[in-house]
Amino acid sequence: MLIGYSRPFEDDLNCENQQKKLIEINCGKIISEEHSSAKKRIQLNNMINNLNKEDKVVVTKLFVLADSTRHLLELLKIIDAKGAYLQSLHEAIDTSNISGYKFYDIVNHLVEFQSDVISEKTKKGLSKAKQKGITAGRPRKPDENVQRAIIMYQSKKYSLAEIKNETGISKSTLYRYLEH
Repeated sequence: MLIGYSRPFEDDLNCENQQKKLIEINCGKIISEEHSSAKKRIQLNNMINNLNKEDKVVVTKLFVLADSTRHLLELLKIIDAKGAYLQSLHEAIDTSNISGYKFYDIVNHLVEFQSDVISEKTKKGLSKAKQKGITAGRPRKPDENVQRAIIMYQSKKYSLAEIKNETGISKSTLYRYLEH
């Protein structure tokens, strides 16, 4: 069965354009979200959970179905596991057409690629910062405050709350310095 799925987005707030295209290709069932939010997509979850073998989910654009590449990959995995298919009209994708590279594999490689690019840029940025003498992470507390906090703690005259109020050194930071 062809199952059309639509959800509102800026260019089609009432889903009219999407539903017109889904009707044109003879979708036996059209499911529509009431809101455009990425969260609480109840209709999408119900549709995915009730897919049968050989069903085909049809969307006008991939964006209608998924909010990120990773989300798309998760949905493709579930659809594939159920023996169902995905068709996106705008991108001319149809996973029931087995000739060539599987769309799931392409998306999986794209997710890995995206992750690698972000990781590499982060590492490069950290390396450049390190060369400039910039340290990553939270700024260290001034040593004199730490020393004062340790002395106060060891004197056993102050509570941890008093030490924190007086020096600005938290209990966890104090304990970490005491371990060294």
